[in-house]
Amino acid sequence: MLNQPPKLVIFDWDGTLMDSVGQIVDSLLHAATQYQIPLSADAAKNIIGLGLPEAMAALFPAHPHLHTEIQASYAAHYVPNSHRARLFDGVEDLLQQLHQQGTQLAVATGKSRVGLDRVLNESPIASLFQVTRCASETRSKPHPQMLEEILAVTGVAAADAVMVGDTSYDLDMAQQIQMPRIGVSYGVHSPEILHRYQPVAVVDDVSGLAKILR
Repeated sequence: MLNQPPKLVIFDWDGTLMDSVGQIVDSLLHAATQYQIPLSADAAKNIIGLGLPEAMAALFPAHPHLHTEIQASYAAHYVPNSHRARLFDGVEDLLQQLHQQGTQLAVATGKSRVGLDRVLNESPIASLFQVTRCASETRSKPHPQMLEEILAVTGVAAADAVMVGDTSYDLDMAQQIQMPRIGVSYGVHSPEILHRYQPVAVVDDVSGLAKILR
């Protein structure tokens, strides 16, 4: 458990706030199929959280000449189908309550700036975040640069913040700068993987997360 209420809570987006993992996997599989490259759903799921260039390098190391085309195919499938993705139940209420009690809120995501802004503009929670950082404008997870930039903007020390995420990439980057971290097991990586990064807790749903953060 946290020793005291955090001054700043930094959330991952996909698989943590938004139930979008299935759509991301479907779009990656679609893109691979267009170029007749074998790809399993488990492999596609495992790279969620990385920036797209890093994901392409991890998934298609033998096809660097196709990375740009595969990314374009992924985006062409994901964007028109992304309306299927919704915030997890309880997320909006949790964020509103944290905001009302004076907790600063931020997002650190593997999405591109264009992708995050698109979903934020369609979301009721956009105004609650003081700062957001995307993999397209800083270094991809698990490098902690996006967390360091968020701390610089908010003026909060790492020890007074907490990172919340569903992947090893989220918890790894927080661990590198000694930031407390909470894993959520309803997204990409299993509790066993998340526990390797010594989180203060791993929770199974948003209500469990709320009990720790409030």
